[in-house]
Amino acid sequence: MDGDAFEPCSQVRVSTEVAVENRAWVHELSVGGARGEAASRRLHEILLRAARVEVARRASRLRLAGPELDDIAHQAAADALLTICRKVQTFRGDCKFTTWAYKFVVFDVTAKVGRHFWQRGGASIAFEEEDWDRLPAAGGLEPETHAEGRDLMDAVHRAVDEKLTEKQRFVFVALLNGMPTDVVADRMGATHNAIYKVMFDARRKLRTTLTDAGYLPGQKID
Repeated sequence: MDGDAFEPCSQVRVSTEVAVENRAWVHELSVGGARGEAASRRLHEILLRAARVEVARRASRLRLAGPELDDIAHQAAADALLTICRKVQTFRGDCKFTTWAYKFVVFDVTAKVGRHFWQRGGASIAFEEEDWDRLPAAGGLEPETHAEGRDLMDAVHRAVDEKLTEKQRFVFVALLNGMPTDVVADRMGATHNAIYKVMFDARRKLRTTLTDAGYLPGQKID
């Protein structure tokens, strides 16, 4: 995963000082050579600190500590750095560069935490509150008009619990909670295509339920 799911910063005017700093980051990460390497090292240090904070916040979920946690942080920081360097020219400059960069490392931490947890045999599938908040968009259920906020989150929660079959609920929540598709397929003794079909059916059922309840306009799921 490379963080494509994240939108750039919200469109606001930044201060002159921040704008100058932003241009320096973009230029130095783009020029290559000694200056580019130095900028990459500085950014990696920033990303690693952010990754360690994010991993520590999720430590209880991983049931890990010490070197293994730090290894996840290092992997996430390294992968985020590669993505940022590849996408640096797409940075619009409408927020602080490091704020934009943080989004990539948080994305990578989330992906690696999920993969590590499930590969170690994680048995439970439970969302944290923030996971439920992002569930409509992540599941292709985001309304085109202004959502009803918490009411929509509660409706999604109820629909997942009450309308999906046990198999659909497992696949839907597992995939959105970071379990790799190959691990889901292995656990269920199914092919990747079968897992994708279950996920498609679960999303369609959820959209139908939410549309019937008036939360979403009628629309076919791609």
